Amino acid sequence: MHCPFCGEADTKVIDSRLVADGDQVRRRRECLSCKERFTTFETAELVMPRVVKQDGTRTPFDEDKLRAGMMKALEKRPVSIEEIEAAINRIKFHLRATGEREVKSLVVGEAVMSELRQLDKVAYVRFASVYRSFQDVNEFKEEIERLSRHGNEAGDAAEVAGALARDKE
Repeated sequence: MHCPFCGEADTKVIDSRLVADGDQVRRRRECLSCKERFTTFETAELVMPRVVKQDGTRTPFDEDKLRAGMMKALEKRPVSIEEIEAAINRIKFHLRATGEREVKSLVVGEAVMSELRQLDKVAYVRFASVYRSFQDVNEFKEEIERLSRHGNEAGDAAEVAGALARDKE
């Protein structure tokens, strides 16, 4: 690490400690030449796989785009920011865990829908309607019925239908 004061390449670490819930290491350093002290922060750089879109183009994984899509689906829904961030972290972990350098956009979309299904059924149907390009009301109805069958929660279907109806108003 170069000294920010004199540019010397030789510095020594005086103290190290974990910060940010163990996600970063804070290092206190001293320049061996000018004796000035400074602090550095070290984080693990985890490489996300590239996303292969349906048309074959490859783009870097964009966490902001993922967050924006989820936030749009969760608009006006009773889900905390902490729950959303945890879901985003699970999606990123899942994508990194594949060990692949590239993943299809379908894999990302399905991971998002899986997380939204757990967070909020209404947000799940909203996202699915855009992601799967629902063409008419029958497709909404079929998805709500499928959600009801798999969740075995009749109340969820009524809640989803009611919330979607309010969205349209």
